[in-house]
Formats: sequence, structure tokens, C-alpha cells
Amino acid sequence: MRVSWHGQSAFTLDGDAATVFIDPWGDMSTAASRGIEWNYPEIESAGADLLIVTHEHVDHNAVEKIGGEPALLRSLAGTHESPLGKVVAIASEHDGVAGTERGPNTIVVFELDGIRVAHFGDFGQPALRPEQRAHLEGIDLLFVPVGGGFTINGATAAGIAIELGVPWVVPMHYRTAKINFLEDETDFVAAMPAVQRLDATSFDTADLKRGAEPTAIVPAAP
Repeated sequence: MRVSWHGQSAFTLDGDAATVFIDPWGDMSTAASRGIEWNYPEIESAGADLLIVTHEHVDHNAVEKIGGEPALLRSLAGTHESPLGKVVAIASEHDGVAGTERGPNTIVVFELDGIRVAHFGDFGQPALRPEQRAHLEGIDLLFVPVGGGFTINGATAAGIAIELGVPWVVPMHYRTAKINFLEDETDFVAAMPAVQRLDATSFDTADLKRGAEPTAIVPAAP
């Protein structure tokens, strides 16, 4: 599987069986009025078989950015049929106060090319609840926000990854040279048992090694 990071929480997963796009961000020009710099390159996608939106914020839900006619799973908890088979979308919150500040979020879990994937969207809870944890057994590849502020911070994200025993953990939704808000990935990296920094924005899972402990896979920022 080829994994490509577009910035923030947006990823393309190109497998032999299908292509999945998760959380495309849209027009961020109005963010400048709030002092937010956003200099990621525009998302360009010829299409996907499955398009997933974890929650309805503008930096996650720009479905118009993705070409073709992908099947769409949009911010809805439940077990859904898709071109990949079943996708489990787990109800969660964007904050630590039952969603009362920033609303709902979904954690999505699916399998592509024999790899079990979880994308946490803008997960903001201080910890997983047991009923959420029950659906996250056997994850191979985890995408988790680490930038704090609107989501969990790096130390909390690393604790969840270690608790779940995920072999490969990709940080997302954090400050890079292209944006001027959120925390960076430093605390997350420091809390992880092992770290592999990459020179490119994309990687192939076939090139990753499975260590005895969870490993942070940190792509270069777009």
C-alpha cells in the first residue's frame, strides 16, 4: 500500500484492491482573518474508490476536491459497506467534554491489502472508552492527531498508540513549516518507543519493518 500525506489529516491510501482518500481540506483562505497561516499545496486527486470524512470541519470535509465518483462515507458512525468491504466508523468526540465544544468525530477502521487501518480524525478525548477500544484490536497502521489545541496532544496520542500496540503510527494534524498553529510533533516523537523519519511525503508499507514496539512513521511535510 502506498500512503501519501497531503497535510493536516488528509491522506491517500493506494492499494492493489482500491484507493482511499481520507479528510480532504478545502478553501482555507478565510483562516487568515483569524491569524492562521495555511500554505499547504492544493489537494490534487484524480479520484478514489472510497472517500471518507471523519467530521464536518472545513479542513476535513472538502469532498469536491476528489475527482471521479467515489463511494462516500461522511461523518456517520456505524458499520458501513464500501468498495473495501466493511468500514467501521466509531463515534467519538472532538474534545474532552462530550463534544459540547467542538462536536462529534468518527474514528474509521478498515482493511486494505491485508493491512488493518485506523484514522482517528480530530479525536479530542483524553482516553479511549472501553466500547471504542473494543473495535481497535489488531490495528497495523494508525493515523492519529498529535498537535493539541483542537485535539489530543502528542503525549496522549503516543499513550494511545502504545496501549493499542500498533506497529506503525503516523502523526497528523500538527504544526509544520506550512502552518502556524497547533503544537509540533516533538512531544509525540519523544514519547514513542521507536521513530522513523522519512525524506518524502509518501511511503510504501512494504518498506516498513515491524519492530517489537510501536514505531512512529513521520513523513516529510508536504
